[in-house]
Amino acid sequence: MAKQMLIDAYRGKKTPTAPWVPYAGVHCAFLINEPADKVLKDPELLAKSVVYAAKRYKADGIPLVFDLSVEANSVGCELKWWEDNVPSVKNHPCSDKTPEEAGLGLPTKDDGRWPVLYEAARIAKPQLEELDCALMGLFCGPLTLASHLAGVRIFTDVYKNPDFAAAVCKYAGEIGAKAAEFYAEMGCDIIANVDPVASQIRPETFREYVTPNSQAANKIIHDAGITSSFFICGDATKVMEEVCQIGTHGFAIDEQMNMNFIRDLARKYGVGFGGNLKLTLALSLGLLSSREDAIVSLAAGGQHGYTFAPG
Repeated sequence: MAKQMLIDAYRGKKTPTAPWVPYAGVHCAFLINEPADKVLKDPELLAKSVVYAAKRYKADGIPLVFDLSVEANSVGCELKWWEDNVPSVKNHPCSDKTPEEAGLGLPTKDDGRWPVLYEAARIAKPQLEELDCALMGLFCGPLTLASHLAGVRIFTDVYKNPDFAAAVCKYAGEIGAKAAEFYAEMGCDIIANVDPVASQIRPETFREYVTPNSQAANKIIHDAGITSSFFICGDATKVMEEVCQIGTHGFAIDEQMNMNFIRDLARKYGVGFGGNLKLTLALSLGLLSSREDAIVSLAAGGQHGYTFAPG
């Protein structure tokens, strides 16, 4: 457990060994034999589960939650809760209106589940400090949050109705900036913009809708002296140059990406990078040896700006 080593790796620096982050998410609830929906609503259980996971897996850093419904819920989206997963967004207030037409405002720390996260961070932070483990805040990125607000139409609107898409993504970026502010106030050591669906668009679309609507959050994180990252999922090969240039200290990818390609690209831009333990094939399905998979990822990632983590 080495918080500073993790921060250095996220910032693209050389480290004695590759630090390790388990993106445990609702698996934390499983570890303490509690249903996910109960844990995500109870700050004491949430803190207990995160600290337990950090100890169990000897983590150098761990997210407070990995739940991309928090921001949408805090501006009025309803949720469908599950015992074994994060909640799903049920309604889309911008399905036929812009955020302004729908009368949507920016969240406060008293809206949605932010009070739960504030209290959970207050409880967990000192315990993680004793473990020399970084507390990580993960917020929903602009395109993914836009899909929560407007539904799947956002993926065609970025081409067919760009003014509408721009309005929704701009609003999503403003919410993300507020979320970054909240996580900074909670004492998070690393704050990540998590935009999994941004891998599904073209580079020029990424530059138009994702990059500009991530800058306000970047500024808040960096002005607070906190380390930043950008998480993306799927085969993001075509937009990785844009990811490297989005302005965060580093990024993280999933199992579909080639680690040699990612390593070389990260070093070209001087940013940190994380992944690439195969969450599905190795950890979930057991179709690959998780030990051998880990060795391959560690060998490819090396000790220069690399964080070992599930993809």
